[in-house]
Amino acid sequence: MSAPSNPITPAGYVALKARYDHLLGTERPAIVEIVSWAAGNGDRSENGDYLYGRKRMREIDRELAHLARRMKAARVIDPGEQPDKSRAFFGATVTLADEDDNEMIVTLVGDDEQDASAGRIGWSSPIARAIKGAAIGDLRSVRLPGGVKEWEVVAIAYA
Repeated sequence: MSAPSNPITPAGYVALKARYDHLLGTERPAIVEIVSWAAGNGDRSENGDYLYGRKRMREIDRELAHLARRMKAARVIDPGEQPDKSRAFFGATVTLADEDDNEMIVTLVGDDEQDASAGRIGWSSPIARAIKGAAIGDLRSVRLPGGVKEWEVVAIAYA
């Protein structure tokens, strides 16, 4: 099964939407209020509140546009509904072992919800691309900045 170009888990989509709603409903109105108050104070060229507020509003608007594009392109996929749970596909938690039996546990998630420190790697990352479709016992080579590394798929689980 090939995944859509921008897959995301249901929890990842909820987090994106929550960030969008927070920016639109809380942060942006607060900044608009500060800017309008500061604009009423006269000379805007030396008004720190006004200048900072305008800069922050542009940042918020840019992030809102980015989040809107990502949510529009997102295809929510529930990993629990994966028909073939014997192979590593989107949403799988995969245990890998290298040549020295060092284990690494990764969960394949959408690029918008990746967090390497929590073991969640983006669907288009080199490791994810290498282990897509792998079954337990398969060996996969991953080209990393330090060179090619080989991993064995030890376990596959779906939440």
